[in-house]
Amino acid sequence: MARTTRAIRIERLGPPEALVEREIPLPDPGPDEVHLRVLAAGVNFADLLMRAGLYGTVPPRPFSPGFEVAGVVERTGGAVRAWQPGDRVVALLRHGGYARDVIVPARQLFACPQSLPPESAAAVPVVFLTAWVCLFESARVRAGETALVLNAGGGVGTALVQLAAGHGLRVIGTAGSERKRAFVTASLGARACFDSRADWERDVERLLGPRNVDVALDPIGGRATAACRRLLAPLGRIVFYGLSAALPGRRRDWLRAAHAWLGTPRVHPLSLVEPNAGLSGVHLLHLGRRESVLLEAMPAIFAGITRGSLRPVIDRSFPLDRDGAVQAHVYLHERRNLGKVVLSSAASTD
Repeated sequence: MARTTRAIRIERLGPPEALVEREIPLPDPGPDEVHLRVLAAGVNFADLLMRAGLYGTVPPRPFSPGFEVAGVVERTGGAVRAWQPGDRVVALLRHGGYARDVIVPARQLFACPQSLPPESAAAVPVVFLTAWVCLFESARVRAGETALVLNAGGGVGTALVQLAAGHGLRVIGTAGSERKRAFVTASLGARACFDSRADWERDVERLLGPRNVDVALDPIGGRATAACRRLLAPLGRIVFYGLSAALPGRRRDWLRAAHAWLGTPRVHPLSLVEPNAGLSGVHLLHLGRRESVLLEAMPAIFAGITRGSLRPVIDRSFPLDRDGAVQAHVYLHERRNLGKVVLSSAASTD
């Protein structure tokens, strides 16, 4: 009898309520693939962009969003030697994580600490690997430098603050609520965290002086990117890894998306010369032959979590079903999350 699984899918573009849940075929794993039973799946802002039709790298509809899962190995392909049924792992996916079962290439699996609950494990891969690549591969940060982390209370933001502070950088953040700002400074190690809804550029300059940010981590775009450029020190770098300004509400608004796109500075190479500025971008799904950096980074990240020097920050866990996914997307749209939001099979109802 053919196997099936349940998955939350995007069949049409729209608000969170456009998500549907379907019974879909589950193929056997290929020679180099593994069948995982999903225990928890991470929810990322990119999932919202996919659902709204504002994300570039998507398969044809219908498809399931979801870049990361924590689960248990159920079956392995004939050529797989590193994993056995019963192993607890996390996996990076290009899509498909909002499901009870997934088939994953074995090279995209990582061992995780057995003591880490599935919800915590699922909250690690995307945010910590993005933060790691931004800081250590793209910006090549050094101890003693000053890092400006925009959206420091979000999933990637909380990982960036921890990694940067732990490697001896002075971290300045921005966040949209007093609760988030207090957490970023008191619990994560930032020196200061300013209101992202106010004139944070002036606040940063008042604290540091003109042009004293060595690396700015920007997932927003629009006017935020222009502010980062003005704050950069000589030899400073901006690392751009998102355009959240393109989706300020629950529905796609082409006018607002275009405003965010057009409001993000266009950079001519010559404009970087006199200020001695650098600009780079990071996208985990397009590392290509450099994906080996993830194999090196993940064990170091999990080692930090085991030691207690790093921790996944989880705000809420919703059921791994259609209603839970809708609630999770609404929660992220409202910018209520402090850290990560995850979907958990333990909280689901069949």
